[in-house]
Amino acid sequence: MSTPEQRKFVGRISGQSIFALAFLGFSAFLLSQIGQETKWVKKTAFFAQPRFWPAIGLGGMVLFGGLHLWRLPRRRPQRSDMNEARIWAQPLEYALWFIAYVLLVPRLGYLPVTMAFVPLMLWRMGYRRAPILWAGVGFGVVVVVLFKAVLQVKIPGAAVYEYLPGGLRSFFILNF
Repeated sequence: MSTPEQRKFVGRISGQSIFALAFLGFSAFLLSQIGQETKWVKKTAFFAQPRFWPAIGLGGMVLFGGLHLWRLPRRRPQRSDMNEARIWAQPLEYALWFIAYVLLVPRLGYLPVTMAFVPLMLWRMGYRRAPILWAGVGFGVVVVVLFKAVLQVKIPGAAVYEYLPGGLRSFFILNF
């Protein structure tokens, strides 16, 4: 049941309190770090100081974030707010997949990691049929060949290639 304040509030209510709290907290943290991240230079005009405009921007973020939180019809997070925050966090899973990919390429190699990750991402997106997954493996091979051979992008060899015999090691470092 909504209160009169909530009925008069224009816009969506769920998630607002969590967003306002997170924004205010992050803005206050950034403002607290401004002394370590910027300088106040002697014999420089006031408006040309390296710290001036970032301080204005961050001060405005804290001020308006606080005003936004203060003007909300309810400030305590409820179950609908937590559900909304969970929806916001779902894209972070794909950022974690990408970080894992980036961390594994220097260790295992560009070709094997790409050939493994493309079908994994297809599986994660809901494509479960074998022909689609094998097409993903083929796509991974095409991407590696395109980047390494055609575009000649220099990607460092993997650490696992160091265990291969001499000639085979240099072949894998140059091509895969």
